[in-house]
Amino acid sequence: MLSGFATALALFIGLSAPAMAAEMIMFEQPGCVWCMRFNEEIAPAWPKTEQGRRAPLRRVDIHQPLPADLAGIAIERFTPTFVLVDQGQEIARLRGYPGDQFFWALVDDMLAKLEP
Repeated sequence: MLSGFATALALFIGLSAPAMAAEMIMFEQPGCVWCMRFNEEIAPAWPKTEQGRRAPLRRVDIHQPLPADLAGIAIERFTPTFVLVDQGQEIARLRGYPGDQFFWALVDDMLAKLEP
C-alpha cells in the first residue's frame, strides 16, 4: 500500500507522462510540384488551425529511411500522401493534394475517425 505522498507522486508522474498524440504524416520528395503547391497554400496555416493542433504536420522524405516509430505504416511512392497516425497506428490516408478547396474537407473526414 502506498502512502499518501507516494500515491500523489505516482499519480502526478502518470499524468505528466507525454501521451502519443495524433500526427499528420506528409510523405514528400524533392521536386514534387504538388508538394510545393501544398507548401504554398496550406502549410503556413496548418499549425494555426484546429486540424493542425489535433494532428501536427510531420514531413517524411520518401527517399530517406523511414523513421523507426513509423515502421508499421506503409510508405508511399506517390507524393504528397498524407497519413493520419494516432498512437503509432494508421487511421486514414489521403493520396495526392486535391487543392485547397477540397483538402480541408478531406482532412476533416480523416480527423473524424480519431477517438475523441
